[in-house]
Amino acid sequence: MLILAIFWPALAGVLIFLLPAARSSRSLRAKLCCGALALEFVPVLALCGARGLEVTLLQMTPTLSIFLKVDTVGCVFAVLMCAMWLLAAVFALEYLEHDAHEASFQAFYMTVLSALVGQCFAGSMVTLYVFYELMTLLSVPLVVHERTPQAVAAGVKYLVYSIFGAMLGLMGIFFFNHYLGTVTFAPGGVAPLSGVVTPGLLVVTFLVILGFGTKAGMFPMHGWLPTAHPVAPAPASAVLSGVITKAGVLAIVRVVYFLVGVKALAGTWVQTAFMTLALITVFMGSMLAYREPLLKKRLAYSTVSQVSYVLFGLSCMVPEAFEGALLHVLAHSTIKDALFLCAGAIIHQTGKTMVGDLRGIGKQMPVTIWCWTIASLGLIGIPPTGGFVSKWQLATGSLASGMGALSVIGPVVLIISALLTAAYLLPVTIYGFFPGSDFDYASLEKKEPGWLMLVPMLLLAAGVVLTGVLAQPLISAFASVASAVL
Repeated sequence: MLILAIFWPALAGVLIFLLPAARSSRSLRAKLCCGALALEFVPVLALCGARGLEVTLLQMTPTLSIFLKVDTVGCVFAVLMCAMWLLAAVFALEYLEHDAHEASFQAFYMTVLSALVGQCFAGSMVTLYVFYELMTLLSVPLVVHERTPQAVAAGVKYLVYSIFGAMLGLMGIFFFNHYLGTVTFAPGGVAPLSGVVTPGLLVVTFLVILGFGTKAGMFPMHGWLPTAHPVAPAPASAVLSGVITKAGVLAIVRVVYFLVGVKALAGTWVQTAFMTLALITVFMGSMLAYREPLLKKRLAYSTVSQVSYVLFGLSCMVPEAFEGALLHVLAHSTIKDALFLCAGAIIHQTGKTMVGDLRGIGKQMPVTIWCWTIASLGLIGIPPTGGFVSKWQLATGSLASGMGALSVIGPVVLIISALLTAAYLLPVTIYGFFPGSDFDYASLEKKEPGWLMLVPMLLLAAGVVLTGVLAQPLISAFASVASAVL
């Protein structure tokens, strides 16, 4: 079941791409693609009841192996990724209806999911690195899909940043194996067990956090994200922001909480530097988003900021913040997928890409803009959305972290970022529904997309609220993970 969960999407994607009947029939290919992604839930959900399952795929040396293990953290990320992947795939059926390269997009799209699920169930640093690199290489075609010079340049930038970050992770494998004697993940980490916490280990840990933080868009390695998101098709932008950035988050969770261990890092300069970079990114991303007039690029800068909310929670290294970080992973993925799909629908139906051109858009596309509004309220952190509960947990955890001035600065930065978020998202709603008395209402015509685009947006908008309504059981589940790793 574990092998099937990881390799089924890639196998199905390759077969669909190579199958002559599917290549010649867009309708058949669409049904097979979405059907295969829906079937992926069967093994993934089955694994949620098989926590502790271990499989060794390849034993390279006595201490290095491609090793898979099922745990709660992996299950949470895997279910989330599969859900977001399916909804964006359904949206893409209409969005890419007249795209000449749709077949190749679907093939790469499905293989990337295999790499992501493999990373979710990685049992060691080596395994995580292998799937992490595969995910990077396979996702480049999603960025360069349009084949324009801008798209190719963005793809190259994405690849360079990602490979550099991954190289820091690869360096970590060698040094962690030297310092710790193993790179196998264990709840709570292995450094406290070995009693080896040296300056060298701390330096390597920080560099690895910085490297994997590249995929999560953490300063100073965030430059690829606002370049890649605007040029990619909307379904790819949605999963780049809502899912692929979480691959970097998951890698940092594994290193900090399952390899080195909080007991070895708490109170060190590594924690201080990690927290500082996360807060800088939160504020900087919000400011850049506020000043950006291009719609999708504004959302890209927003992702830079909001993913670092998660990193900030992880840097606090206390249960409340850890629970808030995992909840914000769910909330942000749902919210940002919704926002990027809404932006894609606007661009697809009207051709408008600038925020300043969207006056009256609510009259033309009311359902789309209501979905945008609900997602915006979630990102700002308005009750009863999941964004409110996750940010509450993060602020509470910050105050309990015992990090001196940073523990107070953290909630202040989160509040400022929330105000900036309102300032850069809500104008689309306000001017969309209330364009003013001087607006030419007579020239408006309905431009709402079809149901293949509307249904994913509506489901995601509902998910924005449900992550808040169901926050308590989710936090209870995350609390059991926190108790094991802290």
